[in-house]
Amino acid sequence: MSGSMFFQHLFNAITLGSLYGLIAIGYTMVYGILRLINFAHGEVFMLGAYFIFFAITLLNLPWGLAAVVAVAASSFCGILVDKIAYKPLRNAPRISALISAIGVSFFIQNLSIVIFTGLPRPVMRPDWLVKVMKFGEIRILPLAIVVPAVTLFLVLGLLWIVYRTKPGLAMRAISKDIETTRLMGVSVNRIIAFTFGIGSALAAASGIMWALRYPQIHPFMGLFPGLKAFIAAVFGGIGSIQGAVIGGMFLGIIEIMAVAFFPTLSGYRDAFAFVLLIIILLMKPTGLMGEKLEDKI
Repeated sequence: MSGSMFFQHLFNAITLGSLYGLIAIGYTMVYGILRLINFAHGEVFMLGAYFIFFAITLLNLPWGLAAVVAVAASSFCGILVDKIAYKPLRNAPRISALISAIGVSFFIQNLSIVIFTGLPRPVMRPDWLVKVMKFGEIRILPLAIVVPAVTLFLVLGLLWIVYRTKPGLAMRAISKDIETTRLMGVSVNRIIAFTFGIGSALAAASGIMWALRYPQIHPFMGLFPGLKAFIAAVFGGIGSIQGAVIGGMFLGIIEIMAVAFFPTLSGYRDAFAFVLLIIILLMKPTGLMGEKLEDKI
């Protein structure tokens, strides 16, 4: 493999890893607070892509405004999912919330087929994002730079919220002890809804950039990215924001570079993520940056 081809594949790997990382943050935030895997998260990712599609085609909004509207609408959907499917089960056994999460995932998928139809739809992309840039023998799309840059900006903004604001302090307190935090006067349900809103907004941003990178959307587009982002969250240490980003990057690099070096394995590309999940669960179940949880007796 030539040096130029290597760097082209590397840019693609970083772009894909950035998208996985953004989705994985939503999983890890909800798990960190509720110890719940929100399996409907991949469907929020899908809704973000559909919202920007209709904002542009039906409302004729410019790209920037359409993206803001799509992220806000997806954030509202995430909060709605928490209020309808998870809030009534706060004190129920965890298996009940898990079953509810799976049910919500299937419900959103099938409702999307009814509303949006199952036909794939093309996504209009701004010309400047698809104009090939040349750096010597290296040819890349601006998306390969824009996606990691936007991801970095969003992750830094999230870290600022979590570690420098009162809602972030409340989120960290709830993740340690939800009942004690409630006794201290914190509106736990409001903070949990806020967490779902932020995680859903990041998933929508990832869905929008995914639609730009792979310009075709359909109701099941969130299935595999959602599963792989969950694996990335487990690999990085579910409950750790930084770990989710690292896990997403690592998974994206493995997927792209393995196929680049071994083209005959391209048919097994999706299997790499699940092999990685098995390995990490066997060797380090808490992930790279996960903390070992102690059960209170």
